Amino acid sequence: MTASLIPTLPGHYYTDPTIFSLEQSRIFEQMWFCAARAADLPKPGSFKSVEIGRESVLIVRGRDGSLRAFLNICRHRGAKLCTEESGEVKRAFQCPYHAWTYGLDGKLIAAPNLTRMPDIDRVEYGLVNVHLREWIGYVWVCLADEPPSFEDDVMGAVTERLGTLSAIDSYEIDTLQVGRRITYDVKANWKLIVENFMECYHCATIHPELVEVLPEFADGYAAQYYVGHGAEFGTGIQGFTVDGSEGFEKLPGVTDDQDRRYYAITIKPQVFVNLVPDHIILHRMYPVAADRTIVECDWLYSNEVVASGRDVSRSVELFHRVNVQDFDACERCQPAMSSRAYARGGVLVPSEHHIGAFHDWVTTRLSV
Repeated sequence: MTASLIPTLPGHYYTDPTIFSLEQSRIFEQMWFCAARAADLPKPGSFKSVEIGRESVLIVRGRDGSLRAFLNICRHRGAKLCTEESGEVKRAFQCPYHAWTYGLDGKLIAAPNLTRMPDIDRVEYGLVNVHLREWIGYVWVCLADEPPSFEDDVMGAVTERLGTLSAIDSYEIDTLQVGRRITYDVKANWKLIVENFMECYHCATIHPELVEVLPEFADGYAAQYYVGHGAEFGTGIQGFTVDGSEGFEKLPGVTDDQDRRYYAITIKPQVFVNLVPDHIILHRMYPVAADRTIVECDWLYSNEVVASGRDVSRSVELFHRVNVQDFDACERCQPAMSSRAYARGGVLVPSEHHIGAFHDWVTTRLSV
């Protein structure tokens, strides 16, 4: 093989259910997973159930205002406790099978004939806790008994990309509001989506609108290829919009160095953060099967922009087109992963070599 080319993962890494099962147990069930936006659980009793790996996780805001996460399983006979994706309860969750009832803190508070069973420890037989952290306005959970360092794995990914954690603090993401949310059902393996996001070798081919706004992307080097680098808006481009027209006032904390620049960050295993001066675009992936991934994308704006009902469609449309173009490309690749032509994989050109590091990370995780 030519020295400048390095091999990719073999095709079966994107199609084999056994490998996907390993990824669920050794990646998604062991790492910090961005599960929900905190503002989507606005008051005590608000809940959201999320599939993470092979588990259903119930996230709920307690009566004290704090968020907690539990395995969404009744401790009695293992029925799924909450079958709705989201909603609100007044004081407790009741299992629809035998009516075991749990408080918002997970403690067992009632069950038929419970008073006749004085030996039952209501804490021990409460819901199983899941580790939870809040950061940049999102809820991150970890199913591992001993979670990895959040500072190293999650915050560290931002530091590795931007050079300093304070660079993301400038955007004050936790104070922003969702101006638009679009959910995509992508018929492709989650790794194809990560690989696509990490490189820009394809940008000149399939992203005409993006390259118009960020002309350096036409050269094939993604912004995240260089530590601390943000792709600069083109001459005459006024904002990060589908036609390059003016966007909104830059976010208050954004520095002069960050103005008129786009930064992309990959936080393994399933989050993409896109920073531009007046809004943030954040993707969360939910791998469903070896050949299917749900991607939820939030466009975040200042309180003033959202509350005043200002038109966000031109900024949303730019990255929505990018998403559709990217996901179409991933869906074109997915069927070919089982072709004899890709049995030993493909190759990476020099501008894609950082994807090789991602492949090394995946194979290392799966061999643990």
